[in-house]
Amino acid sequence: MRQQQRLRTKTTALGGIMLALSVVTLFLASFVPGFELTLYAVSSLYTAVMIMETRVKGGGLFYIASSILALLLVPNKAAVLPYLFFFGLYGIVKFYIEKIRKQPVEIILKLIFFNASIGSGILLFKAAFLGNIHLPEYSNILLVLGAQPLFLLYDYIFTLLIAFYKKRFSKGH
Repeated sequence: MRQQQRLRTKTTALGGIMLALSVVTLFLASFVPGFELTLYAVSSLYTAVMIMETRVKGGGLFYIASSILALLLVPNKAAVLPYLFFFGLYGIVKFYIEKIRKQPVEIILKLIFFNASIGSGILLFKAAFLGNIHLPEYSNILLVLGAQPLFLLYDYIFTLLIAFYKKRFSKGH
């Protein structure tokens, strides 16, 4: 009983720390020019840590809580959108996809998720900010094609950071 209470306390404390770090990271991403993508990538690690420490349910609850807090506390709501649509979710998506244990299938599924996220982001951006202004479609195609290797690099680095965390900090894994 006492050990269960200690574990709950540890989980609650970790969740609070991760939530605070997540909101601060997203706040900085909205104000620090040039480092936005790096800060979004860092923000995605917090969900992965919660999954490793509390299982996927805890990671999902963390994603929901961090999304709500970020929308409430970060003044620039548009800066939270990359987290909501991709970076915050990616740790959860990666967890499930990597259970397949067939690397070519995993890569294809991750690319599908990434492209769906980036595609919906482009459409949302156009609808919200461009209205009736029409840009050449090839610019979107070039953007999406150029983003593919960057996403694969992000996924690789994300995997390395998860492995580092497990080796260095995680007691249960």
